[in-house]
Amino acid sequence: MHGTVDGFSYGLVTPVVAFLMGCLGGALGLRCTVRSLAEPPRRRAGWLALGSTAIGSGIWSMHFIAMMGFDVRESTLAYDRLTMVASLGVAVVMTGVGIFIVGYRGPRGTALFTGGTVTGLGIASMHYLGMAGIRLNGRIDYNTLLVAASVLIAVVAATAALWAAGQVRGFAWSVGASLAMGLATAGMHYTGMAAVDVRLHDHGVAADPAGGSPASLLAPMLIGPLGFLLLAGAIVLFDPMRVMGRPRVRRPGRGPETLPSAVNPGGRIPHQRPRVRTPQR
Repeated sequence: MHGTVDGFSYGLVTPVVAFLMGCLGGALGLRCTVRSLAEPPRRRAGWLALGSTAIGSGIWSMHFIAMMGFDVRESTLAYDRLTMVASLGVAVVMTGVGIFIVGYRGPRGTALFTGGTVTGLGIASMHYLGMAGIRLNGRIDYNTLLVAASVLIAVVAATAALWAAGQVRGFAWSVGASLAMGLATAGMHYTGMAAVDVRLHDHGVAADPAGGSPASLLAPMLIGPLGFLLLAGAIVLFDPMRVMGRPRVRRPGRGPETLPSAVNPGGRIPHQRPRVRTPQR
């Protein structure tokens, strides 16, 4: 017997909020990735780790906010807590691998393709592992073609997001990268949900499945990732170096000077000839 699947039991509320959550996580994570490019390689790991966790938390939150609108009319749904936590770990780790590749190798060529592919596969793995944590009086089957399409959407959109974030050409590019990451998560999610086919067990009276209900389990578990996203947002907001490159300082009565660095020792302006002192008699 086929179950009646409803992915929009709360109307457009859950898809819209889920998409915005995916964009928020993507915006913070990609901003941290871009910020890391301004650092020397030995100091990039902190920003990349923060960015990976932000994107992983964002896509995980997006998935389970959307799942609160998922319902099978003939069966009660429950979720396995351990599987849910494992899906969050998979999202952070696999996204981190892709982010670190792009962060250290640059958002171009083979590094961009590899990083985008790993990030997209991380989004897809998180989704289907989270779906494996659903407990109901039946089983979930998938349409293979739609599953493949959902994975392709995640990979292409994640690659586009990493490429757009690496352009560093102003606010519009940042917004475009964030929307691309939100599209990667939401598009992958709802394409994957369209592949779902629920087959119910042939029982006269079915017992409630073991596990926590969506309302009692999902909402409390979202508090941690949402709190982390707020913390990451505060770190990005109060970052003293919001633009690429080293800041310039202006001294009274003098033009702008670059701060000393390993590339520009002594703070001299590039291409400026050093002064040569002549001996006085």
